[in-house]
Amino acid sequence: MTARPALVAIDLGAESCRVSLLRWPENPDAPVVTMIRRFANSPWDQGHAGLRWNLEHICTEIEAGLRACDASAAEGIAGIGVTGWAVDYVRLDAAGKPLAPPFCYRDPRTNEAMAAVHAIVPAERLYAKTGVQIQPINTLYQLYADKLAGASAPWVNLPEYILHWLGAPRVAEYTNATHTALVDPDTRAWSDELFSTLGLDRAAAPEVVTPGTVLGPLRKDLRSLPAFAATQLLAPACHDTASAIAGIPGAASGDCAYISSGTWSLVGLVLDETHRTPEACALGLTNLGAAGGGVLFHRGLPGMWLLRQCLNTWEAERGWSLVELLAESRSLPPSRTLLDLDDPAFLPPGNMPARINEQRRRQGSMLLPEEPDAAPLYANLIFRSLAQRYATLLMELARVTGRKPTRICVVGGGSRNEFLNALTAAATRLPVERCAVESSTLGNFAVQMARLDQSSDGVSPAAIAAHAKTLAEAERNNS
Repeated sequence: MTARPALVAIDLGAESCRVSLLRWPENPDAPVVTMIRRFANSPWDQGHAGLRWNLEHICTEIEAGLRACDASAAEGIAGIGVTGWAVDYVRLDAAGKPLAPPFCYRDPRTNEAMAAVHAIVPAERLYAKTGVQIQPINTLYQLYADKLAGASAPWVNLPEYILHWLGAPRVAEYTNATHTALVDPDTRAWSDELFSTLGLDRAAAPEVVTPGTVLGPLRKDLRSLPAFAATQLLAPACHDTASAIAGIPGAASGDCAYISSGTWSLVGLVLDETHRTPEACALGLTNLGAAGGGVLFHRGLPGMWLLRQCLNTWEAERGWSLVELLAESRSLPPSRTLLDLDDPAFLPPGNMPARINEQRRRQGSMLLPEEPDAAPLYANLIFRSLAQRYATLLMELARVTGRKPTRICVVGGGSRNEFLNALTAAATRLPVERCAVESSTLGNFAVQMARLDQSSDGVSPAAIAAHAKTLAEAERNNS
């Protein structure tokens, strides 16, 4: 083989998952990214067993995508990296097989666990130790819910489970591990103090590894496929947000703020060190690992989740296209009262129009019709509420950090939402740059390339940024 070997990126999303292939079909300076397989994903209501993920379906679809990659890459595939949403994990038996489908972070089992944890370690002390936003979805509260239920088997977070299923040892990649609220950012390792204080089994936790770690070859049955004969499994930045920000050229520069706009909206800055002050805690700001070793300092909000849940409620009666919905919502006047996006009532799935109206009832605002034809009213309200919240968050970030960004880079599906981007620019008075929709895939590839190209920089921020720039330019040229 004379062509440069290809790479594969697997990206797990709470609404859709993707298997993508990076090739150099003409020359080594012109990479082309192709989405090979995309499939829907959503929480799986198992009644008394709780809200789960259909792990078997996810794995079946991923394997189909990998086999399609094999058929498309005669030059061979050098590496496979996996990214995904954080906090959820899989409990394993002695043979490394799942004991049950993994819980979804939206399952209410964490409510009791959260109160129990804070009775032992107050929220303010927990934040001072880890710097992670206090929210019920964190792995810490899920593990404590398992403890209350008597579960204690070894576990691995979901993206790293996919790597394990593909043949890798059980590990916790650092950027993803930080989202558990069990990592000490000073040591970049598990906090033995927290595990001990809360009575959690430290031995059940996987080993923490750095972004770009090579984990070994693919499992034997897939290695028998021609393209995968020499493939290595890599832990990129397994947290999809860390990969998405790694996919933005210049994201770590002082003038850039980022918005990762998808199911969740994450608004923040890339910093050199954590900010774990009482003010940052009170504002709900979080400190998470970045692909290049820095800190993602941001606040997470329900994003397109609200609109998707509204549309799901009406789907059987009327399907709205995004283009149609944006056009109609844009023509509507602004609502006098915006949504409080931090309302925990918006976290669970189900009848979102009724939940929005319940908040409006408490606000003393006029209720919205709950019929499908009212979708543009809800979209207009959600988009305007998001844009205004982005603006207040950026002001809070500037106050806490002393950094005042001069531009906003938007990645994810929301980067295509011209109405929301225009509202954001108006609310923040900053230019909005539309970056890659699949930025987490580009960041995944950038970390793999930085690790596999044998450069002296390895997986340094400079190496990742250089590859991200190449990929971003290639995407623009190929679009």
